[in-house]
Amino acid sequence: MNTPMTPPSPALASKLNPLGASALQVLRTAACERIVQATAAKLVLVRAPAGFGKTTAMLQARAGLEEQGVATAWLTLDRADNDVSRFLLGLNAAATRLALEPMAHGTPVDVVESLTRHSGPFALFLDDFELIQEPAVLGLVREIIDHLPRRGQLVIGSRGLPDLGMGRLRARGQLVEVDTEHLRFSLEETTHFFQLRSAHALPAESLAQLHSKTEGWVAALWLASMALDRRGTDSDFIERFSGSNRAIADYLAEDVLAHQGPEVREFLMRTSILRQLNTSVCQALNPRLDSARILEQLDSANLFLTPVTPTDDTGPRWRYHSLFADFLRNQLAREHPEDLPRLHLAASAWHESQGQTVPAVEHAIEGGDFPHALSLLEPHADEFLFKGQLRLLGRWFSVIPDEALSSHPRLQAIRVWATCFTQGPWQAMAQLECIHPDAGSDPAVSANVNALRPLLLAMMDRYEDAYRVGHESLATLPSASPFADSVLTNAMANVVSVMGHHHEAHRLLDAARATQGSSLFVRMYTESMEGLLDLQEGRLRQATARFRMAVTGGTSTYNHTNGHAWAGIFYASVVYELDQLDQSEHLLNVYLPLARDVGLPDHMILSHVLRSRIAFQRGDIDAAFHVLTELEYLGHHRQLPRVVASAKLERSRMLLLQGHAQASRDELARANDQILWQRVARQRLPAHELHDLRLARLRWDICFGDAQQAMGALQEEIVDAQSRTRHGRVFKLRVLQALAQQRTGDILGATETLLAVLRQTCHDGFIRLILDEGPAVAVLLHRCHAHLQSRAQAPAHAHEPTDPIFDEYLQRLLKIVGPVSMGDADPAGAATQPLAEPLTRKEIRVLQLLAEGYSNGAMAEKLFVSDSTVRTHLRNINLKLGTHSRTQAVAIARKLAVIR
Repeated sequence: MNTPMTPPSPALASKLNPLGASALQVLRTAACERIVQATAAKLVLVRAPAGFGKTTAMLQARAGLEEQGVATAWLTLDRADNDVSRFLLGLNAAATRLALEPMAHGTPVDVVESLTRHSGPFALFLDDFELIQEPAVLGLVREIIDHLPRRGQLVIGSRGLPDLGMGRLRARGQLVEVDTEHLRFSLEETTHFFQLRSAHALPAESLAQLHSKTEGWVAALWLASMALDRRGTDSDFIERFSGSNRAIADYLAEDVLAHQGPEVREFLMRTSILRQLNTSVCQALNPRLDSARILEQLDSANLFLTPVTPTDDTGPRWRYHSLFADFLRNQLAREHPEDLPRLHLAASAWHESQGQTVPAVEHAIEGGDFPHALSLLEPHADEFLFKGQLRLLGRWFSVIPDEALSSHPRLQAIRVWATCFTQGPWQAMAQLECIHPDAGSDPAVSANVNALRPLLLAMMDRYEDAYRVGHESLATLPSASPFADSVLTNAMANVVSVMGHHHEAHRLLDAARATQGSSLFVRMYTESMEGLLDLQEGRLRQATARFRMAVTGGTSTYNHTNGHAWAGIFYASVVYELDQLDQSEHLLNVYLPLARDVGLPDHMILSHVLRSRIAFQRGDIDAAFHVLTELEYLGHHRQLPRVVASAKLERSRMLLLQGHAQASRDELARANDQILWQRVARQRLPAHELHDLRLARLRWDICFGDAQQAMGALQEEIVDAQSRTRHGRVFKLRVLQALAQQRTGDILGATETLLAVLRQTCHDGFIRLILDEGPAVAVLLHRCHAHLQSRAQAPAHAHEPTDPIFDEYLQRLLKIVGPVSMGDADPAGAATQPLAEPLTRKEIRVLQLLAEGYSNGAMAEKLFVSDSTVRTHLRNINLKLGTHSRTQAVAIARKLAVIR
């Protein structure tokens, strides 16, 4: 049973409650049927330029779906929805109207999961989608589409083609498009429109002529109807009319506007700067006019205003048609440019009087009065920062000139925070250096500068510098800014952890908790750092719980900020470790774009490596390599050598798993920056706990080189990792040690070594740490299972107690890797005589792709054949080679030199 929901704010309620159908609207039968009948599609895209009636068609289709018993919800988007927190707030409120179970946090995970669990048919409408450009929001919508249940559907209205993977959806038959051709008025609809709209009947010939010249463009017909109401049907207006582009709207709007009375004309232009209109704000902009009378007149005439569903006690509200509003603003700028600043200032003052700080600041900025905007912002800036509204701050500061900020050192410091978490550390550091030295006399400014400097240095991968500068800053605590103090202690917990001082890191995190207050942003930071320490010390379950709490905020009112990317990427990494690949991919869709822009180098590396590994596991090899190419480019672009080297290191690992010994070794050589990896060896960087150059070289030696020699180096690494309490790294090294023993023929030793590791990792459920080592570890897992079964059957061990946790864990690992043949590990015992029936060229190509890790579907796509054809090739290959598994077939083919 649903719990009572808090009513949405008036602003949000207007986005959830679009105006219903009007008696003057033409029923868009063809477009509506196309939407309503698209039951098999996950996405219906209603796309056309402004003025083609997208919203009207969607509203009518919504009513049609509801008549069929389909649950619906609506969300009108605006530019502010590029902030993920704002988008999630609206999406959560809209989804709740689908009679879903209440969402505890409203996180990306919760929203997607709640939609996935919905048992009945539903359609979620998102209008004005062209305003969404933020990659994180687009990634979340892609994730929603991918996880919609069978009877769930998204209906999107947009002026442009959104970046939602249209090609993939179209190829799968999951996309239905309603475009300009579907939305144009037919001649019958044009006739009906004029019957509803105009008091004067147009001759059939004139209607046909006007329909032809407008090409069924609804906005042009609407504006033409207003011109004809004034001119009359006997005018030569239709004869002179030509064209069908935006110029029509401008021409017709100008024609209509020019013949309005001076009062109405002035009113329309002066109020065009407003997003929404009501009597009070219009009067503030037009003190000499009777705004109430004019609004009533315009509303009665049904000319220029579209009512907005009222949600508060401020009386009726309206908005202008977007096409007409654009024209009015351009007309105002041409005719009365000197009025623009005054109008925006008047609007700003009105919003200020209503206690609406955000629109008050925005109107002041749009009016170019930056000193006034800053005077409005300054009393509230700390609150915005404390709440983590960094994208809002970043948007404002991006247009306010430096000279206007020069006399506001506190706001300069807050701008650096916003830039840090929306654009990255390099731009933020440049701004930090521009803060005037005299500003240091202000305790609040000093506190922010002291916290920012080590944080930015760490984000730029300069941990030694961050460690030195940060300790100097810690000596100044407590300061005049609790927020800065909390971020500083958290940032330094990260820095000292990287430098290997875990006890000091824990102490700093305890101090951060004592000063963080109720800031969800800072709390997220603290829990993320504690989770990292847990992970490095081998406590996977505890780390998972902390990262989950950091991502959700641990409250019922989720406040998503870019800072959550820090927790989100680490959460994705532990979910991946638990082999929940779909969930990990979902988190990466949401958080990778943020981490790419504002995260630490470790976030960039981890997020891309995880996405690459997920693609590789699914057999999408091309995508896996593409992600690493993106990571390498990002490292070059940001001048981060460690990011570049990490991309090459992971590419080497994939080539190794494909059996390409020389290519893998070549990539290792390209990643070999000795100075860089010496620094990494001194530090404890999250991206390199389980994957650095030393481990990569050992892995290559075990697979292709001298495995016996690698065992000595492995033992040294194990001792070093144990001395530094790097338990996760110890687990990985032990797995490699077992694989080295298997390679040298010490099967019993390898089995016992891996069993010892598994008895330690089972309690926290490590999966990918084991399985990411590829087919060789799968064979060894089966040998462990066989060894345990043999031991249990021996009389001497028949009554030994069993460990149900361990048994369940081993069975889960075996289920994931699937059945293997012992010949998979060493094909030497398999028949390698010349084949009685040679492989065809196509079968050899299939074998090569199989060796590289491609899935059946990916092979079918590359070979331009069906999945069933690929399966037929695989059956023929196994028959000719005398093999029973994909891995064994590849091993035999390599031994026969059929493939490389």
